Amino acid sequence: MLKRFISYYKPYKKIFALDMVASFLISLIGLLYPLCTNRILKTSIPNKRFDEIVIFGVIVLACYLIRMGLTFFVQYKGHVMGVKMQADMRKEMFAKLERLPFSFYDEHETGKIISRMTNDLQDVSELAHHGPENIFICGTTIILSFAYLFSIDWRLTLITFTCVPLLVTISILLRKKMMKAFLESRKSIAIINSSIESSITGIRVTKAFNNNEEELRKFEIGNQLYVKNRSSAYKAMGQFGSSTQFITNLFNLVVLIFGAIFVYNAVNNGVDSSQTAEYTKLATFMVSIGVFITPLTTLINFVEQYQNGVTGFKRFIEILEEKEEEEKEDAIDLDNVEGNISFDHVSFDYQTTKDVLNDVSFSIDKGKVIAFVGPSGGGKTTICHLIPLFYKVSSGKITIDGYNINDLTFKSLRNAIGIVQQDVFLFNGSILENIRYGNLNATDEEVYEAAKKANIHDYILSLEDGYQTNIGERGIKLSGGQKQRLSIARVFLKNPPILILDEATSALDNVTEAYIQNSLNELTKGRTTIVVAHRLSTIKNADEIYFIAEGKIIEHGSHEQLMELGGKYRSLYNR
Repeated sequence: MLKRFISYYKPYKKIFALDMVASFLISLIGLLYPLCTNRILKTSIPNKRFDEIVIFGVIVLACYLIRMGLTFFVQYKGHVMGVKMQADMRKEMFAKLERLPFSFYDEHETGKIISRMTNDLQDVSELAHHGPENIFICGTTIILSFAYLFSIDWRLTLITFTCVPLLVTISILLRKKMMKAFLESRKSIAIINSSIESSITGIRVTKAFNNNEEELRKFEIGNQLYVKNRSSAYKAMGQFGSSTQFITNLFNLVVLIFGAIFVYNAVNNGVDSSQTAEYTKLATFMVSIGVFITPLTTLINFVEQYQNGVTGFKRFIEILEEKEEEEKEDAIDLDNVEGNISFDHVSFDYQTTKDVLNDVSFSIDKGKVIAFVGPSGGGKTTICHLIPLFYKVSSGKITIDGYNINDLTFKSLRNAIGIVQQDVFLFNGSILENIRYGNLNATDEEVYEAAKKANIHDYILSLEDGYQTNIGERGIKLSGGQKQRLSIARVFLKNPPILILDEATSALDNVTEAYIQNSLNELTKGRTTIVVAHRLSTIKNADEIYFIAEGKIIEHGSHEQLMELGGKYRSLYNR
């Protein structure tokens, strides 16, 4: 995982190198104060060199000004580097999400996915910037401070550093507990985001049923889980912080006690020069020990950020390692599509539902219109999802113009198929943008023509902003019929040889349905068309009708043939 994380620094090698150089210089300047203190105490004051004191003061001030500039560079450019890395990861994750199969979204909630893309990657960005910087600055400072303290008094240095193994041991013991706690905390944040996303999306349903209290209750479940998990994380962090702080405080105590003992022994020796030297050593050492403790404390505090960043990166990697839609390496493009479709003993199971389709076989000749009817859950929509390879069959095969769809490229296969569904999805943007989604290279004139064919051009022109009218999230500013006609215009613009109408008018009133049916009749001309419908009046003129129930074809034939048969279809039609 570390190697993978480091790879994201590659595009920013130059700024990373400059950041590390600046960090190194910051570490060196940090040692300047105790060095000057030692020189002033040992030489300048005893020898009454006032000018030397002033010179050292000016040097320290100048270095601190330089350090201010270096710190600005590290804080500014370092953070920018982290943000750019975050943007790269977010782009990679989004591209990955676009390649994942439908089954992934069946199992993962939108809010939780968004949480990984925002909150998690923000923490990764902070780790990307502060991680190397903290480790480099603090590591360098600790090493240099050790060497400097050793030169002052090797005995006191060795005694002081006996606290380090204790600090490392405690850090290791509590680190795993913190990581687990922060991971659970991260999961609870995702649950809250998912709950918010679901509730806001369904706010009109909530208000219609007056279920505000119920939504609040469901939200509070995730909210309290977050409080519980976050409390556990803070408890672990508190144990870690208080324990490590106690150890760092021991450094000062050790310096005070043993340093006093050394000075006491020197005083008892009765040698003035020895007394002065020991006093100077102790004073210098007490000033300089902070140079060691400060980076050590920074590293200790960095552990929380490290846990957050590592946890976020792990969750990011989990998405990247999800299994993508698998296209054959030697997949071929489907060209000059006529639209002959065949299901040959096709069976299909979802991960949680078995026998959704069971040994289904049928054929559709090019340009024909066939219809699927039957009870809900019988497998009609599943058939529609299998043709564009949203899911792969469990057994059997599906062919288009004699080609097994598993041997085709996704792009060419899906370019040949247009889908109009009951639940129309429109993007937050203009009417022009939403229609052009059917063919991103279409001219404005081609968009207008598609809208005319869908019988919505005149309505669009009646709007103040015309085709530039913003329709809001999921097309909330439009009626159901208007949204449906926009989706039909989108398919007109795509102009596919194969058309799937999955309950395309079932959510509309009879008048609107009749109006839109004219658009659909125009759309189906010359195309192989599959219609899924509950309103049987809309599919009476289909070339062939299949009655599907419990994943099987029960009956099939024309409307007249099925009525004469007197079976399930006739019973359904009469009802």
